[in-house]
Amino acid sequence: MANTHYLRRPEGRIAYDLWDGDGPLVICTPGMGELRQSYRLLAPKLVEAGYRVAVMDIRGHGDSDTSFSRYDDVALASDLLGLLDELGGSGYLVGNSMGGGAAVIAAADAPAKVRGLALLSPFVRNPAGAAVMNLLFRIMLLRPWGPAAFLGYYPKWLPGTKPDGYQQHLARVRDNLRRPGHWRAFVQTSRSSHEPARQRLPEVSAPAVVVMGAADVDWKDPAAEAHWIGEQLEAEVVVVPGVGHYPQAQAPDAVAAAVSRLVERVR
Repeated sequence: MANTHYLRRPEGRIAYDLWDGDGPLVICTPGMGELRQSYRLLAPKLVEAGYRVAVMDIRGHGDSDTSFSRYDDVALASDLLGLLDELGGSGYLVGNSMGGGAAVIAAADAPAKVRGLALLSPFVRNPAGAAVMNLLFRIMLLRPWGPAAFLGYYPKWLPGTKPDGYQQHLARVRDNLRRPGHWRAFVQTSRSSHEPARQRLPEVSAPAVVVMGAADVDWKDPAAEAHWIGEQLEAEVVVVPGVGHYPQAQAPDAVAAAVSRLVERVR
């Protein structure tokens, strides 16, 4: 059973669930618009494999505070390193979407702390045509139709068979956007650039694995993007057929196996 804790940061608190164990520490991070419960199917598998697991909410999402001045990849990377310090000083980072970019920055900033990276459909650079897409995205997110537009698009990130607990989780994501200050934080998060992560890729020395959903609508060619990241980091690449932007929800067995291979590789 996980216990919820709060990491105190200079401008607010970061919520995280912790499953204690004797094995290596694994910190899991979702991306923009998602919640720590997106790891609800993966976390138990990692715990069963013997790891000590922490799953966090990013700034302005879930039970984390909305009092921060920054909500980008660099800020999230600093929270990851803060949580590593809080829980023992070193461990493995599992990052989905912008959480993957933040994990790359954290590994470049503190190579002695980050033992390995598992990047799940990660944004470690801006997609081609990002400037135009960002403008359209900002228009889409304008109130009053912004939350409805985001929720209407959400199922596209989980194509095909929906994971267990999908409807309950979708309701949780919807309710999160209605909490005071959360929509403002979400919009600020949506304006993040992933260029800082791309610039830091050559500095990462930690072993890595990339797990990409072959049906991820955020990339024109998801497999090509996964292999490009793999080349930059000399990482194992796993492309999962039929899976979208959230492999931790749609392919938890594949992700858990990839994390275990990563840990064994480090050992």
